[in-house]
Amino acid sequence: MQASWNGKVIASSDDIVTVEGNAYFPAESLEAASVRPSSHRTFCGWKGEAHYYDLVVDGKENANAVWFYPEPKEAASNIRGRVAFWKGVTVG
Repeated sequence: MQASWNGKVIASSDDIVTVEGNAYFPAESLEAASVRPSSHRTFCGWKGEAHYYDLVVDGKENANAVWFYPEPKEAASNIRGRVAFWKGVTVG
């Protein structure tokens, strides 16, 4: 499975965990040069606090397009160390 945005593959892996219809990729599969930490945070009642990365590809930015749970709650422990995508990122 691959995640791509703005014509560039930003993550690729066969080790995918699907939660609520979202594909969570291993964090190490993420193209580090294409992400920048974001200060944005959200909270999910059963997963915990989500942190975000901005995507930056060929000078274009997609703010908060990558999310992850650095300390997921026990019910979501299967997504520890994984990232997911939205905001126009193609996953397939």
